[in-house]
Amino acid sequence: MLAAAAGVLTAANPAGADPAGADPAADASAKHRPGRTVDVQLLSFNDLHGNLEPPQGSSGTVTETQPDGTTKAVPAGGVEYLATALRNARKGHEYSVTAAGGDMIGASPLMSGLFHDEPTIEALNKLDLDVTSVGNHEFDEGRAELNRIQNGGCHPKDGCYEDGKTFQGADFPYLAANVTDEKTGKPILKPYTVWQHKGVKIGFIGVTLEGTPGIVTAEGVKGLKFHDEVETINKYAKELNRKGVKSIVALIHEGGLPASSSYDYDCDSPGAGDGISGPIVDIAKNITPKVDALVTGHTHQAYTCTIPDPSGTPRTVTSAASFGRLYTDTTLTYDRRTGDIVRTSVKGANAANHVVNREQPKAPDMTSLIGRWNKLAAPIANKPIGYVSADINGRGSTAYETPLGDVIADAQLEALSPADKGGAQLALMNPGGIRSDLAYKASGSEGDGVVTYGEAFTVQPFTNMMNVIDLTGSQLITALQQQVSGSNEASPKILQVSRSLTYTLDLTKSGKDRLVTDSVKLNGEPIDPAKTYRVAMNEFLAGGGDGFAAFKEGTNKLVGASDLDTFTAYLSAHSSQSEPLDPPKADRITIVK
Repeated sequence: MLAAAAGVLTAANPAGADPAGADPAADASAKHRPGRTVDVQLLSFNDLHGNLEPPQGSSGTVTETQPDGTTKAVPAGGVEYLATALRNARKGHEYSVTAAGGDMIGASPLMSGLFHDEPTIEALNKLDLDVTSVGNHEFDEGRAELNRIQNGGCHPKDGCYEDGKTFQGADFPYLAANVTDEKTGKPILKPYTVWQHKGVKIGFIGVTLEGTPGIVTAEGVKGLKFHDEVETINKYAKELNRKGVKSIVALIHEGGLPASSSYDYDCDSPGAGDGISGPIVDIAKNITPKVDALVTGHTHQAYTCTIPDPSGTPRTVTSAASFGRLYTDTTLTYDRRTGDIVRTSVKGANAANHVVNREQPKAPDMTSLIGRWNKLAAPIANKPIGYVSADINGRGSTAYETPLGDVIADAQLEALSPADKGGAQLALMNPGGIRSDLAYKASGSEGDGVVTYGEAFTVQPFTNMMNVIDLTGSQLITALQQQVSGSNEASPKILQVSRSLTYTLDLTKSGKDRLVTDSVKLNGEPIDPAKTYRVAMNEFLAGGGDGFAAFKEGTNKLVGASDLDTFTAYLSAHSSQSEPLDPPKADRITIVK
């Protein structure tokens, strides 16, 4: 493990390692003479989200393209396997550093989320993670909790979870270069750190996406300011250069969308970076050439691309999907004389994603860690709360309207429709808040088709409080238009709707015209722009999250139960062992393409 002190990470010499080569400065013309350059292994992953156990359903597979062009789903993930994979990958590498691209915690399954993600930090310490950027989910519980995650100490409300044990915090630095205190203007955590080993120095700058306040509850980012990713990275790259650090890696919790979902897709075909779109492309094209590689995240996609920097030189941009299903192995060729990374012009030559398959041995220390925390969580996690007749896909569905989205929206409407609970007439659910599927296959000993509290928690882990607000028909129409316009035009965020609401989206059109306004109906009746409706949604949406500014105009707010409570109550009320819940048809939103 690398010890972090005063912003410097120093690697202990591996046992049996050879001393560094002869001083190359004696012969500057021997550019690639042995000893002049050394290969540094950069292992990276992102968006773990506390998935210590193998994820269930489609969240626990990666898509792999076969030699004949077909694809297959490969089971992947689980920290017991991730630990084995990383430890095996490090063997034979004298210079190896492990970094992450944010969202290590937050939106986690119950085994970690129930304990405010202390189990995940403990696992990452054992994994020998050296550094990570913050992601948006590191702010789910606010700044004070993020500081506790970094520095340790028992939870201020829940206390310590094990007798005689105090949470030690992260052994690795969390970097937040573009997150500052509104009052002081200073970064709330270290903006960068420097990894050093036998004279090799590599700087790491960590940022989250500038748009974090739009996808986290207002309370989570209170008192904080989030700055432009490119400007921030360029600023600190200059500072590192002034301190003599010429090799720099940016850890960016923002990502791209490759043209294929296969982890082994060549996103440099036909040319460098041609197979990827999304925010990371413009970011990569504008970050100073002083930065030598970009480790990214947030979109939960897999890619290893070479996007040209502002000087036109190819630069590696990588992402390892999510949930510990993949890790990236990147070779950084370090020039001892210049102190900089030698960039290769050979496409795809220095980075590749690898599957964390479940055929390799489990790491015993991770098995022990999972067993210990599972024992503490078991009384709550293993309680059966419902039954399903087949997989009900949410996160794993590629459709705009998902079966599980319908179930969740119906659950919210049922809980909040009584007059004394808010009088809701319809419910809307943000798609990003659905974190998994309800899988038919048993995850433990509960039996196939049984839904446990732990599985329901994995689907709805935020414990957002439900709100019911007044919206005019006009405001509701505007909100539905915001799904496919404005900040959501390039990547639509389609709200999941309760059974009471139906409408049509015409995707052959653009912007807000994609919503066929006269198709919007409540219980079969057209929406009246002048009429007031009672609408249920979670507090994140009610605060305008995900670009839905129209919801902030809502009035007469009533706060109800949590989203998790409404979900579990619905599953209990509408399913039994003899009559399990069937997947809905997901036919409330008509899509015209």
